[in-house]
Amino acid sequence: QVQLVESGGGLVQAGDSLRLSCAASGRTFSDYDMAWFRQAPGKEREFVARANWSGGVRSYADTVKGRFTISRDNAKNTAYLQMNSLKPEDTAVYYCAARLRGLLGYNSWGQGTQVTVSL
Repeated sequence: QVQLVESGGGLVQAGDSLRLSCAASGRTFSDYDMAWFRQAPGKEREFVARANWSGGVRSYADTVKGRFTISRDNAKNTAYLQMNSLKPEDTAVYYCAARLRGLLGYNSWGQGTQVTVSL
């Protein structure tokens, strides 16, 4: 499995921006589709965004569409989540995940990075 490490979380105010990074190691990064999920306190983990192995195909949850952008740099073995116009309801632990091309489930997960958005 590929190993994933997230970074870039923090405490920001509503309307601010953050960029999360997910550094991958251990396998060929371009063999994997990448995604971001998040989990708020007391809630289930939810899908945020995904990008296929090349980054050419992307999709988003309706709650973040138009505000968040997923991208990846296969030369740097890193995926990103650019988050703009942050809202308090975006507060959560954000996880990146990887799945081998052609598979359905994400079987590699990072440890998560906390994002807190205050009013």
